[in-house]
Order: sequence, then structure tokens, then C-alpha cells
Amino acid sequence: MSGHSKWHNIQATKSKMDAKRGKIFTKIGREIAVAVKLGGGDPNTNSRLYDVIQKAKQNNMPNDNITRSIKKAMGETTAQSYDAITYEGYGPHGVAFIVECLTDNRNRTAADVRHLFDKSGGSLGTTGSVTFMFNRQSVIVIEKGNLSEDDIMMIALDAGADDVQTEEDSFVVLAAPEKLHALVKAFEEAGIAPASSEVEYEPTNLISLDQGASESIQKLIDALEDLDDVQEVYTNAEMTE
Repeated sequence: MSGHSKWHNIQATKSKMDAKRGKIFTKIGREIAVAVKLGGGDPNTNSRLYDVIQKAKQNNMPNDNITRSIKKAMGETTAQSYDAITYEGYGPHGVAFIVECLTDNRNRTAADVRHLFDKSGGSLGTTGSVTFMFNRQSVIVIEKGNLSEDDIMMIALDAGADDVQTEEDSFVVLAAPEKLHALVKAFEEAGIAPASSEVEYEPTNLISLDQGASESIQKLIDALEDLDDVQEVYTNAEMTE
């Protein structure tokens, strides 16, 4: 997805995401569980948990749900353990895919993901077969509203951002992966709530697709995102709406 096409894709499919809200909350709950397991239940001392909570809020997850997820993760003596796995492969039309998962059953997840790639006419690849075509970076999207580029630029650069790009309705702040927490905190302290803030895979080159090809790629993306174990799906496709 294009330099920030993931954001454009989110906007274009908002109604679809609304229908999947319960599934999204479940996936964020898994991220909360992993963050709590790694660093405890206090977001003031656990930066990973803090960042996941911000993601939960950006997806309109109710505070009660967030609190419940944290308490559940802290209170379970035999807490469910999730492994982070990244799959790489090619979908239809030579489009590169990166699929990030959190799973409690590696065999199930591998089989489910492989089945969807095979069904679409694509194939899974080995580690490193696709990631070289992407950069790993923090991407923070801020809706313009009454904000100016100078407002955003000053905060972003002071907090360690590499670049600020202006889109039609938003500003996109780019930074190294380890800068995400500092940037989110800086914007929050300035009274600015990002629309989205995540470490993402951004493609270095895009494959332009016609409408028919775009539909087949979107079908695979939707099928992957419907899997409970899949957290994020990235591609190097420039889709035609």
C-alpha cells in the first residue's frame, strides 16, 4: 500500500471496519495481553502498553474494554501465551504481502494463511523473500482540522521524526520504529490526538493495479484480516478504486 495507502485504505473501508469492530477489539486485546506480559500493566512504565492503548482509543475501543483486557492479562496465572509470527509471500498479480500474526497455535495459523494464499493463486515465501521491498517505520497520521503544517512539523521534528508529509486531509509523520512512543507522547502533550499511530511496513516501490486486479487483491486482504490470528496485512499494491 502506498506510502500511506494503509491510511487511505482505512478511510475507504471505514464502514466495513465498523462492521468488524468486535473482531478488531479482540485483536487489540491480544496486543494488550502481549504488552502486559512483557512489561506489566502500568502504561506509564510500559511504553509498549501505552502505544497499544492509544491504538485501542484510535479504533474507538471503550475504556471499559481496555481496562478489562489489562486486568485480565495481569490476573491470569496461566495466561494464554501468544507468539508473534510474520508471513511473507506473493498474492495474485505478483503483489508482495507481509502478514503479521499473534497466535497461540502456530500450526493452525500457518495452515490458515497458506490456504488463503493458495486459494488466491498466490504462494507463501521464505523469511526475507518480501521484506526487502519494504521499510519498517513509525507512521503517525493526524487529521488536519485547524492544524498547520508548521504546528505538526515543530512537534514532530523535536520528538525525533524523519519527515512530515502533507496529504489532502491529513499530515503523515514518518520516523524510525523506536521513535513511535516519543512521538505519540509529544502529540498527546500538545493536545493533538493522532488518527492512527503504528509501526508499519511501507513499500519502497508500488505495483499499479487496474480495477479487476485491485478487487482480487482486496479479496485476499479481507480474507486474511478475517482470520482471528492476523493482526496486520501489508502489500506493495497501488489499488484502483
